Amino acid sequence: MFLHTKHLQYEAKPEKPDPVYAHKLQELLGGAYGEMTVTMQYLFQGWNCRMAGKYKDLIMDIATEEIGHVEMIATMIARLLEGAPATAVTKMAMADPVVGAVLGGMDPQQVIVAGGGALPADSNGYPWNGRFVIASGNLLADFHANVAAEAQGRLQTARLYNMTDDPGVKDMLKFNLARDTLHQNLWLKAIEELQADGLEGVVAPDALFDEEHAEHASTIWDLSEGTEGTQGGWASGPQPDGRHEFSYLLDPQPLGGIGSPPPPDPKLYATYDGSLGEPRGPALGTEAGPLGKLKDKLT
Repeated sequence: MFLHTKHLQYEAKPEKPDPVYAHKLQELLGGAYGEMTVTMQYLFQGWNCRMAGKYKDLIMDIATEEIGHVEMIATMIARLLEGAPATAVTKMAMADPVVGAVLGGMDPQQVIVAGGGALPADSNGYPWNGRFVIASGNLLADFHANVAAEAQGRLQTARLYNMTDDPGVKDMLKFNLARDTLHQNLWLKAIEELQADGLEGVVAPDALFDEEHAEHASTIWDLSEGTEGTQGGWASGPQPDGRHEFSYLLDPQPLGGIGSPPPPDPKLYATYDGSLGEPRGPALGTEAGPLGKLKDKLT
């Protein structure tokens, strides 16, 4: 259950309208690392969490807060669009055909489609995509993804902070910056506690160590010119998981053969000179059974 109140988590009032900046601010709303993404990412992580208690509560607390951040930014965008398109931007566009071609940097869909409001899209107008969401069911993997999401979101917020002189916009962004700082640290602390509670290892998942080719879990392939990389703390010594040692492999050689696709099926009409031999296996549409009959009819 979610309960909506009429009050924003933090104030979102610009000093004056600015439709150009409203266009830019869409990135914090519907971009890959925007508030819509972290909202849905944390909600699905919380809904899919198999354990009641502190971890689920933490996820759902932050997820629910992020819904409020979507509301704050959407409100700010609507207020920045106040009076559009009857603004100085439109007058400038009418006077200059080059500027007019892009409406002075304003997103016309915010007016035409959303009626002067925010869109579930990024700063290029690309619709928000559910594929941005990471919710694997493995809390260690997910929490690492959450740290990265908050870091990228804070980075973009910092960049946008320097793109405006509006004190009201800057005030809201200062709040967002602080919350992103907190959320990064919360996810990092939760990762520590997962390990302390013995629920996860350092590597997600903490399994199949006996199955993997263990000799390749230690050596770093030196594939960059020079040897500066060997000066890092990852060049030697124990790895964080306590099971492996770091080492550098200088002048590494490939372990596989020449990479080439198999001969193409003639019915695919791929350009082919016969150098790879004849195709092996059944050609398209020649399989036995119902599937083969269906393909025969379609070809």
